[in-house]
Amino acid sequence: MARQIAETPILFGEDATRFLHDMENIQPASEEEKAQLSDAYAWMKSIATFQM
Repeated sequence: MARQIAETPILFGEDATRFLHDMENIQPASEEEKAQLSDAYAWMKSIATFQM
């Protein structure tokens, strides 16, 4: 049987300020980052041996 999900902790002080700043200033991933992620995904997919 699954365990109950715990409550999300509340942020205070500098952590809360940093979180709000990051949420208001979201920057999309660069083309270089997207290419690196795509390459990593292709590599993982090539070595995966999951049975379907």
